[in-house]
Amino acid sequence: MSAGNIALAWRLALRDLRGGLGGLRLLAVCLFLGVAAIAGIGSLSSALTGALATQGREFLGGDIAVSLSQRRATPAEHAAIARLGTISESAKLNAMVARADGARATLAALKAVDARYPLVGKLTLAPGALAARPGGIALDPALAGRLGVRVGDTVRVGEAALTVTGLIADEPDEIGEGFRLAPPAMIDMSALAATGLIQPGSLYDWRYRIATRPGIDATAAAKQLTEGFRESRWRVQDSSDGAPGARRSIERIGQFLTLVALTALVIAGIGVGNGVGAYLDGKRGAIATLKTLGADSRLIVRIFLIEIALVSAAAIGLALVLGALVPMIVSVVAGSALPVPPRIGLYPGPLLQAAAFGALVAFAFALPPLARARRIGATALFRGAVEGRGRIAAPVIAGAGGALAAAAALAIFTARDPGFAASVLGAAAGLVLLLGLLALGIRAIAARLPRSRRPLLRLAIANLHAPAAQTDRLVLALGLGLTLFVTLAVIQSNLAGALRSTVPQRAPSFFVLDVPADGIDRFGDIVRGAAPGADIRAVPSLRGPVVALNDKRVADMKSIPEGAWILRGDRGLTFGADLPAGNRITAGRWWARDYAGPPLVSMDAEAGRLLGLKIGDSITVSALGVELPARIASFREIDWGTMGFNFVLIFSPHAFDGAPFNYMATVTVPAPREAAVNSAVTRAFPSSSLIRVGDVIATVGALFGQLATAVAAAAAVAIVAGIAVLVGAVLAARQARVYDAVLLKLLGATRRQILLVQATEYALLAIIVALVALGIGAAAGWYVVTMLFELPWAPDWGVVLATLAIGTGVILVIGLLGSLPALAARPARALRSL
Repeated sequence: MSAGNIALAWRLALRDLRGGLGGLRLLAVCLFLGVAAIAGIGSLSSALTGALATQGREFLGGDIAVSLSQRRATPAEHAAIARLGTISESAKLNAMVARADGARATLAALKAVDARYPLVGKLTLAPGALAARPGGIALDPALAGRLGVRVGDTVRVGEAALTVTGLIADEPDEIGEGFRLAPPAMIDMSALAATGLIQPGSLYDWRYRIATRPGIDATAAAKQLTEGFRESRWRVQDSSDGAPGARRSIERIGQFLTLVALTALVIAGIGVGNGVGAYLDGKRGAIATLKTLGADSRLIVRIFLIEIALVSAAAIGLALVLGALVPMIVSVVAGSALPVPPRIGLYPGPLLQAAAFGALVAFAFALPPLARARRIGATALFRGAVEGRGRIAAPVIAGAGGALAAAAALAIFTARDPGFAASVLGAAAGLVLLLGLLALGIRAIAARLPRSRRPLLRLAIANLHAPAAQTDRLVLALGLGLTLFVTLAVIQSNLAGALRSTVPQRAPSFFVLDVPADGIDRFGDIVRGAAPGADIRAVPSLRGPVVALNDKRVADMKSIPEGAWILRGDRGLTFGADLPAGNRITAGRWWARDYAGPPLVSMDAEAGRLLGLKIGDSITVSALGVELPARIASFREIDWGTMGFNFVLIFSPHAFDGAPFNYMATVTVPAPREAAVNSAVTRAFPSSSLIRVGDVIATVGALFGQLATAVAAAAAVAIVAGIAVLVGAVLAARQARVYDAVLLKLLGATRRQILLVQATEYALLAIIVALVALGIGAAAGWYVVTMLFELPWAPDWGVVLATLAIGTGVILVIGLLGSLPALAARPARALRSL
């Protein structure tokens, strides 16, 4: 085509756009939503991972951190650490903090630090803090509020009386500390010694943070510490992964957001196709006029290709602006719900990727409608309202398929988890294919149904299989919309249901840790004195790692089996004569109550399966530096929802004779007596920790609530896109609806009857599609809940069905509202325009 013809195409395209966008509004909306979702999610993920990368040293508290459970480093271990650079030591444990008058006591996440803390970053106290002094304690503001104390007051921690020197405003390594059961409190090492909290059998972690000397590579040095001291069983991190808990949270959130973005992308593409199709259907008269005036098919395609490209570029540009602002918006609106504060900045990579997605999707889904406009002659265009659409040519299918394949490849190969991205795209393609087959099945069944004696029902069924029927578009739009509604309802109701399902009807009031072995009887007397009839269940408690399976040392294993978490870090250990409540023997036998032979162990059946162990095999643990081999006597199935103390490994009664240990206990009392029990136990056992179960449930519930809000906010983009697709399907069917309504009016039908026919058609489709969407949405929700969030499966089906009903109602209303122009059409005017 000559330059003159190209200029003519541009001139006609711009003139046509000045007359209004028409169906291209749907193209713009869908493309904007899809591109904005991808750009925003990509920018947010980059901002979060960027924060982890740039602040890894601050989150970790140094270049390297070495953690040990229930012990300090040996001289040899300390010497190896000291060679790397400057060291700061700290201890972390749960402890009770009480007012000096004993009126209130509450649990704190206590951290004892040395004079070098923090090596990286700065500990900031709120205004009004006192000068640092030995025997001082800094409290989290929430902790001070619970106790009702201020700066300068005295509190008791263990056996020590400490002065509150300040309120913690900013703890530099807070994120690297991971999940806490209680607000933090901070003391120095001399104060820790005075508390008397560190005893044989006490639960605590000792950490060494290292600021490496110049020239030392932290990652390589951390690897050498791990490999050179395998028997030490210490946990070594470097600043490249300064907050592993936050990293795992970001990865899970990122996977879910990727799912949302890819879903929005697929839906956006379908909306683009509907929008372009509706727009070109509305331009049949203009296209026919141009062809009768001598315009060839290439000129017409170029005109509308220019229009589509201009609208697409504007939509993509606006979406990129919004996507670039997402990290800042999320930081302001929901920054506290994020695992780390995002690093605000411009991230070109995700924006370019989103723009490429938008361009490819717009081209792929706009190509078929353009090809139909090019192929059909002028005379056929004037009869287009009653003619079928015909087949799409093979080159067009190849071009659209190539663009979609390029978009899919871009999504897969740029994803953090290519396998996950491929599975999401495959599932989305499978859903679209399934809905397409469902539409074909509905048309085929509707065509073969016996003719109803009720005229309105007969017309509604005929509309499902007529040559110009929009059944395929409507089924696709209804299916996508309802599936999204169901999936979101399943996820959100499951987040609340998971918490309810894991809390028994009568949960304990307290978990009590570190009860001295020689004081367990006195502990029971004190609790029952404060709350007569209290239910107390106590078990001995030690901690130690698994060091060998049969004759194979864990330290010598080149790799840990997938899912074998029992071999990583320390495990809770106990012993006893009776099988605990909530445990069921699946293989082997429980020992006799008076058993006094060689050590035996009963093991969680799932852990044993993962390790390939069987009855009679040997497992060796290390408790307080002493290795204890034991023969596996049984495997157990554990009900983890009892809210009691459940141990993967339970040893026979005399397995740890002579080893120091403490007790753990659950205490169940009436709610009005909880404060009395808390006060009495804290005064009598200052080194013990009381964890109020209600506080734990509230903390977890708040986390679930934040997650539910994030799910709703993220999925809202896809839901809006789904509604836009439905609107597009309704718009695409408008001309056929007008034609049918006019004919019915000429035959004497009233507006009420015409509306009832269309309502019946939508209702039939909605009922069929709703059943399919319920199954698909439930399956998608199950995958997100159990595989991505790793939560128990506990949806509220009442909420899910109610959401499905509301979604179906919304869709029916949208469909009927779209039909109103057909009811208002005057026969004479409508027939002249056909």
